[in-house]
Amino acid sequence: MIGLPFVYTLAGLIFLAFAMLSLRDATNPKRWGNGAFWGLLALSMLTGDRLSDFANGLLVLALVAIAGTGQLGRGSGGTTLEIRAERTTRYGNRLFLLALVIPATALAGTFGFEHLPGLVNPKQVTLVSLALGAMLALLIGFAWLRPHPAAPLQEGRRLMDSVGWAAILPQMLASLGAVFALAGVGDVVGQLMSSVIPDGSLIGAVIAFTLGMALFTMVMGNAFAAFPVMAAAIAVPLLIRQYGGDPAVICAIGMLAGFCGTLMTPMAANFNIVPAALLELKDRNAVVRAQIGTALPLLVVNTLFIWWFAF
Repeated sequence: MIGLPFVYTLAGLIFLAFAMLSLRDATNPKRWGNGAFWGLLALSMLTGDRLSDFANGLLVLALVAIAGTGQLGRGSGGTTLEIRAERTTRYGNRLFLLALVIPATALAGTFGFEHLPGLVNPKQVTLVSLALGAMLALLIGFAWLRPHPAAPLQEGRRLMDSVGWAAILPQMLASLGAVFALAGVGDVVGQLMSSVIPDGSLIGAVIAFTLGMALFTMVMGNAFAAFPVMAAAIAVPLLIRQYGGDPAVICAIGMLAGFCGTLMTPMAANFNIVPAALLELKDRNAVVRAQIGTALPLLVVNTLFIWWFAF
């Protein structure tokens, strides 16, 4: 049965290729740091489930040490500007069709694999479908654009070098959220919220949950870090147990409320600071400011959706 091990193996092999290409890039003055960083990440993906918790902890500390001491740099590998300009002129916006292959495959797989029981783990079908979508987009890109065989890996390495340590920030923050939940932070937040939410007020509890998801995401920089805390504080004890709400609706739309917070915070560096850096914007918070006008109405809509559909 295909599951997360397939996804982790695929990602690990890609990061291993990035590490090897980084070590061979003589134009990058910090190529050894890049090679070590992506190599350790590949090791985590490929063998993390076979390492002890202590060994995985040391691996994470090594990643933090490499990034924290400024050992990551950028090389000059990848497709030349001339080739990019030529393909942009030739194909135009049709190039975006390759990007659309990935979500289309993920959607089709999520609904389609349920008719093929035993092939894909039903709890991990979306992630598996997403990985298959990336592979399918790669094959279509090879058949259509006919690039150099190493071009996808070189371009992937170039992009990851540009993003740097922020590429693994979501995983780090999601882990931190789990640690906070185990430490009882959710119970403390729940006690504080109970003094604010009026007794018997369903809409008050819903607003506290969605607003808390957005605010905690803004502080943490990641909705996956906020969710364990807010679920333990409000979603599970109040919305699900006390008021009998639909857990699937509450959890799914609650994450969307958290993503509204992602749009409004520079702490979500990989979403907001990295694009500003890649586009060389003078205002590093320009992306955040442009998104606030969308995030606030979406937060209101998500709150109403939980109130309507979960109860």
